[in-house]
Amino acid sequence: MAWSEADAEACLLGRELFGMRFGLERMHRLTTVLGMPQRRFAQVHVVGSNGKSSTTRFVAALLERHGLATGTYVSPHLRSFRERIEVGERPIAPERFAAAVERAAEAAELVERAAPDGDERVTQFELCTAAAFHELAARRVDVAVIEAGLGGRFDATNVIPSRVTVLTGVGLEHTRWLGPTVADIAAEKLAVLRDHSTLVVPPDLDPAARAVADRAAAERHARLVVADPTPRPASAAIDVDVPANISPERRHRSERAAMGALGAFQRRNFALACAAAEAFLGRALDPAAVASAAAETTVPGRMEVVADAPLTIHDGAHNPAGAAALADALGEVVGERRPLVAVVSVLDDKDAAEMLAPLLGVADRLVATRCANPRALSPGTLATLAAQLGHPDAEIVSEPRAAVERARALAGTGGAVVATGSIYLIADLVRDVGDRRASSL
Repeated sequence: MAWSEADAEACLLGRELFGMRFGLERMHRLTTVLGMPQRRFAQVHVVGSNGKSSTTRFVAALLERHGLATGTYVSPHLRSFRERIEVGERPIAPERFAAAVERAAEAAELVERAAPDGDERVTQFELCTAAAFHELAARRVDVAVIEAGLGGRFDATNVIPSRVTVLTGVGLEHTRWLGPTVADIAAEKLAVLRDHSTLVVPPDLDPAARAVADRAAAERHARLVVADPTPRPASAAIDVDVPANISPERRHRSERAAMGALGAFQRRNFALACAAAEAFLGRALDPAAVASAAAETTVPGRMEVVADAPLTIHDGAHNPAGAAALADALGEVVGERRPLVAVVSVLDDKDAAEMLAPLLGVADRLVATRCANPRALSPGTLATLAAQLGHPDAEIVSEPRAAVERARALAGTGGAVVATGSIYLIADLVRDVGDRRASSL
């Protein structure tokens, strides 16, 4: 009997106990058993510390509007693993997701049975990635935009011969696995770069990371493209309808309206995606296609407005750089609404103090909570850190939904609430009550 979506979810969740295991040997064996599906479509590989999912979706949207059949693979998800695999900018159907995971699970059993030491269990992420490649090949996409997981060198996605690699940025994260410096982390992420391909980087890339990017491109004879530092994508999106001689204030408002995804950091990600799409196509982008992609592409859980009165925003910023970008963008999105209350949960492998500092710089109140992920810091720890940063009045509400309701009460109808600190917090808030257990990886 064919698997159901619930069967596929249970299979993936069951592999969580195997944790994260670095190395590509299992993935090579797994894709070999599946017939090397990742070689049946072209790829754009997206790596970096922040903005990967957004950039991945933007690149796919741009290429789709230039006549290519596209697929995407992103992580993590909010409600279901099925969200990670999209074709034509839509999550694949439940029955196709179930069939893809079932086929990948069959391949995993063969790989594990043949393992020389008997302990080479395929991980959750490897199985999901293999299922994605299998489905994308079965759907005969022209190009798939693939988001890397943790790092790059030993990430399960690093079995694709990508034509274009996009580095969204590099910050100090996962130093236990990726290294203690920005240069070390950049080297791990850029290990995915292929010979004679194209590397696309943002104009504001950390200087240490930029040095690594320059060296990697030279060593692999790859073309290095630096994305346009001006808000060209937003301008291109509005030039069709808005005269060039309008006031700077009106133009800024129009640029904001032209983007479906809110926030300055999303305009930056879109600009990077435009450079990547242009590099892949080998020609200038069509302005109407750019306008359509900008206006119509949204990113669940990233500066996502989910309610009004008070304005309520979900944003999965999960490290200091992400929190800083969110804090910078909140003024633009929230406007004059006050008070602004932040609901925060942070995992224990993050620099919580560095994340709280920019958020407390713009929020009037803090409600500390704890997402269901077992690695989440206690709300009391977050409140203590907030007090050390000069905000002793943080409230503690352990259950995430109750924390948001408390924040909405504190904000009042004229205020605003932002829930942030971890994508796992956002997942807890959007899943139906009693829904399937979420992955903690």
